[in-house]
Amino acid sequence: MSKYFAPLLVLLTALLAPAWAQAVESRIKDIASVQGVRDNMLVGYGLVVGLDGSGDSLRNSPFTKQSLEAMLERLGVNTRDSDLKTKNVAAVMVTAELPPFGRAGSRIDVNVSALGDAKSLLGGTLLVTPLLGADGEVYAVAQGQVAVSGFKAQGAATTVTKGVPTSGRIANGAVVEREVAYAFGTEPTLRLALRNPDFTTARRIAQAVNAKLTGAARALDPSTVEIQIPPAARADIVAFVTGIEQLRVTPDTTARIVIDEASGTIVIGADVRVSTVAIAQGNLTVRITETPQVSQPAPFSDGSTVVVPRTDVQVDEGGEQRVVVMRSGVSLQDLVNGLNGLGVGPRDLISILQAIKAAGALQADIEVM
Repeated sequence: MSKYFAPLLVLLTALLAPAWAQAVESRIKDIASVQGVRDNMLVGYGLVVGLDGSGDSLRNSPFTKQSLEAMLERLGVNTRDSDLKTKNVAAVMVTAELPPFGRAGSRIDVNVSALGDAKSLLGGTLLVTPLLGADGEVYAVAQGQVAVSGFKAQGAATTVTKGVPTSGRIANGAVVEREVAYAFGTEPTLRLALRNPDFTTARRIAQAVNAKLTGAARALDPSTVEIQIPPAARADIVAFVTGIEQLRVTPDTTARIVIDEASGTIVIGADVRVSTVAIAQGNLTVRITETPQVSQPAPFSDGSTVVVPRTDVQVDEGGEQRVVVMRSGVSLQDLVNGLNGLGVGPRDLISILQAIKAAGALQADIEVM
């Protein structure tokens, strides 16, 4: 078994152990959000200038050349008949998230990503770039110095790259120009949207609200809870929402095992249960080693030098592996202990869990990322 994997499973078990002994309560604020209060995605196309020869090659990036010529024309410089060869300019895509209730004049962060064959955006400055929403309207304008955390150093025979030098960020780099209209608090009801939809959790949220406001809340579906706003609370809707958000409930989750096959990471939920099942795991390993030897003729003999093959074949059937019996209704701790006893690694554990699920003995969903 991998020396890193066993401690990982033990650590996950230790972290989840308190949840078995006592359910953990969470604020409604942490498991649900007010419907309609959300971010809006913005995107724009712009130019980054001031690069130290690491920008786009205009021959391979015609859109950069066209954008540069159009920008210079707007500034009164005609370059249509010129052969531009600068490498200090890069075409970029600029993205941002307009927060709910973002007011005109406030600032938001923007991300800048190279679009052409630029090598790095280090030291570049983003020129004025309108940021558009899904409706095609301009909601913000971005400009500023691009902060790049990665770098790239290249020599004649070696290249060193850290991070991604072709993407960066501008803190407070965009000014909000248009607000998203939303009349908050004008409706007689307030709806909460669960981040992880679940029937039980929605019902518990409604019960917690009704304990404070009798008959005011009801669960419409696994992801929505509707709350009637009392007439007296409409004068200060912010205080009303704050009081609802601070209520505590115990969220319920589906028993689930998440597997990331690319990295071999496995996360087993606390509610996973296994029926009675016997597990045997063994690996068949075949090692073939080639050790050719050179055979030379005796001195003054009429012979030739030949290569004599030497092949060594070793077969390991995993004879030390054992059979483990999982009793009905075992917990996560029992499952981890049993699989640790088999001495399996992450890859083998993935196959074992999928096999237990196929046998119908695993009462949990397996999600493969």
